[in-house]
Amino acid sequence: MNWRRSRNGSRLAMRNFALIPGVRRTMWRGVASLAVVLGTSMTWPDAVRADEWGCQVMLCLSNPGGSEQYIECEPPIERLWAALRHGDPLPSCDFGTGGTQVGSATNTFASVGYCREDLLVWGGPEQSELLCRATGAINVTFGNQLYTRVWWGVDGQGPTITEFYGEGNTQLAYDPAKSAAQFLQQVDRLGRENR
Repeated sequence: MNWRRSRNGSRLAMRNFALIPGVRRTMWRGVASLAVVLGTSMTWPDAVRADEWGCQVMLCLSNPGGSEQYIECEPPIERLWAALRHGDPLPSCDFGTGGTQVGSATNTFASVGYCREDLLVWGGPEQSELLCRATGAINVTFGNQLYTRVWWGVDGQGPTITEFYGEGNTQLAYDPAKSAAQFLQQVDRLGRENR
């Protein structure tokens, strides 16, 4: 260090030496602040990208022609299927302003108690157990109205089936929780007719 001497000799050097801890503290605070800013800016794009992915997924799932009809939807939807198979939740998307949600999607894992009627089959030992051939169903709603229902993982990891209930649709919405009872009634009716 280059020490200057004044008339008072060592007083200037002592005063400068006393300032060093203050300078160190200020520099340390600056470095810490910079680290916080950089850390936040590095994690913020992930949050934005996660929300962007959620919005892409919502847009693709709400397509009446199917979630992978357009090539732009294939990467986000394939990522969605992989995430759901690993037990991850659906990504979210805030369509509204001010935190209000106009659209939402929910995933329900398929079972005999929640299945599309034409996906119910007899399986298990001796074909005596009623099973659902889908892994799950994603219900997309807008304004509290069912818009699309996408059955995914049909026959394992296979295709999807999209049901459209939006404007201009002629198909009536049904309750997948009642499909098994309706299926069994049809089987019973067919059994009686074939006797």
